[in-house]
Amino acid sequence: MSTSDALLKQVSIKAQDSTLVATFDIDGNIPGSGAYVVGLVAASPDYSSQRRLGIEFMNGEAIAFFSFNHEQNCEENYDLGGVSHSGSTITGNFPMAAINGLGKGHVMTGFSEADGRDFQSGVKVDENL
Repeated sequence: MSTSDALLKQVSIKAQDSTLVATFDIDGNIPGSGAYVVGLVAASPDYSSQRRLGIEFMNGEAIAFFSFNHEQNCEENYDLGGVSHSGSTITGNFPMAAINGLGKGHVMTGFSEADGRDFQSGVKVDENL
C-alpha cells in the first residue's frame, strides 16, 4: 500500500444516546487487499488513562470492531453490525462506555494502519459530544 492510498482526511465523532458515532473519511477507497485499520486514540489530559478504538479491514471487508483499555489491559470486541462503509466513508457505532472515565478535556486523535504498520497518527478529530 502506498502512502497515497486511503489517507485519512477527516475524523468526526458525535454522541447519539449511549453510542459514540465515529466517521472516518478517507481519500480513496478502503484497500481491496491487505490489512487496513482506522480508529481513535483517546486519553485523559495527562495521558494516564488511554483507550484505543478501531475498525479493522482485511481485503476490503470489516473483520474486527474493538476497543482497548490500556489501564485494564483488556480488549473488548463489538458486533460488526456496528460498522458501515461505502466508498470513502467508514462509520463505527462504538458504545459510549468505550471512552467512559476520560472526562472533559480529554485528548482524542485519529489514526490508520496499513499491513500492521503505523500509516497515520495524530489526525484531528471534530468532536460533537
